[in-house]
Amino acid sequence: MSRVLLFNIIRFIVLITMQVFLFKNMGYYNLATPFPYVLFLLMLPLGIPKWLLFLISFFTGLTVDVFYDTLGVNAAACVALAAIRTTFISITIQLENHETFATPSISEMSFRWFFIYNLVLVFVHHFVLFLLEAFTFNNLHYTLIRVILSCIFTILLILLFSLLFYRKSRR
Repeated sequence: MSRVLLFNIIRFIVLITMQVFLFKNMGYYNLATPFPYVLFLLMLPLGIPKWLLFLISFFTGLTVDVFYDTLGVNAAACVALAAIRTTFISITIQLENHETFATPSISEMSFRWFFIYNLVLVFVHHFVLFLLEAFTFNNLHYTLIRVILSCIFTILLILLFSLLFYRKSRR
């Protein structure tokens, strides 16, 4: 358990630092903005209590909000991601077959499951984030284009990070 905690603390520090200092200034004409810090929330253990997941999600989003000068937009998007994460995991995984501290990664699950997991959760995060940021339905097509392009950019980065640190399963 202490090893899992240590890995998650290091993952949090590295991903938030990269988000704030590297990916904040990266984008494509304000259409595609990467948010790979959500990988931290996606890689939290499967058996984490829901209240702790929501608390960690809120403070992760709040940390990014502090550096981005957004008023809780990332925190709200991270809490929405946590809500969908609990539902997605309860629908697609039988937790009895996995360890409590197993992380949903390519080495634990199949690549197909991991890709769909990322796609759904990143889309929800980005949809909530950009809809709250725009706070209007007037330019909904522009907001949806930003959501889709940012999702593609973020998912590619997440898959790249996951494949770089991929370990073969010990099954």
